[in-house]
Amino acid sequence: MKIKKAIVAVAGSGTRLLPATKSMPKEMLPIIDKPIIQLVVEELVEAGIEDIILVTKWDKKPLEDHFDHSWALEHDLKQSGKNDALKEIKRIAEMANFIYVRQGPRYGNGVPVLSAKSLVRNEPFVFVWGDDLVKSKVSFTKQMVEDYEKTGHLMIGVQEVPKEQVVRYGIVKLKQGTMQIEGIVEKPSVEETPSRYADFGRMILNQDIISVLENTPLGKGKELWITDAIQKYVEQGGEFYAKKVEDGEWLTTGDPLNYLKATMKYAIEREDIGEELRKFFQNQFC
Repeated sequence: MKIKKAIVAVAGSGTRLLPATKSMPKEMLPIIDKPIIQLVVEELVEAGIEDIILVTKWDKKPLEDHFDHSWALEHDLKQSGKNDALKEIKRIAEMANFIYVRQGPRYGNGVPVLSAKSLVRNEPFVFVWGDDLVKSKVSFTKQMVEDYEKTGHLMIGVQEVPKEQVVRYGIVKLKQGTMQIEGIVEKPSVEETPSRYADFGRMILNQDIISVLENTPLGKGKELWITDAIQKYVEQGGEFYAKKVEDGEWLTTGDPLNYLKATMKYAIEREDIGEELRKFFQNQFC
């Protein structure tokens, strides 16, 4: 079955980026001149996703407005003859079918899936965290979808991290010589880590995972964790795989330092500003 739908978790509060996120969703913070969430959506659209289900909460109205037509702005751009800008603004609203669902009352990164489960019944779908970017030559979601169409494997994105950093992430334990997941260990010690592959917010799931998730108890912090459901699914005999990024890297934006790093990596490679930015850094810090 072709994957045509994605659930995007965007109900977080972005407390690590306060006060910038006091009145602006963290997913709307700019990577140069595009909001984080637009880069995520463009990745999905490149993979052939048509229906994008954004699981939100009460203060995400700016995000919803971003993917809608702005008739006044479009009129002003047309009157001013700014046709390139007009074309881009229209494109944003027409990239996909945008569906908005309010997140349920529980906490945890598994809750968005249950909040939108009626919209993906009996079909595979992509599950994405709205503040995780994957900068790659070919959309990472496209890489995953093409892999799924060949193998039928459910999967989660992973990236190797320095060994001293495994204590920050969920780390996958792999079946020897394969990318099949045997388990996921949350924030293991450096001495006991089963690998250096950290999982992140790109997954292909289906109804089987939803069924397991519905019966998964609350975990750490009394929250519902998607990785707990994946672990349970594997323990019950299900097959689940890790998928590495090809020709690219995962960039998290959830804290000030990593947000700035992500912005700089995108900026340095921009044709219009990259060269001048490199010169600036060389003059200032070399």
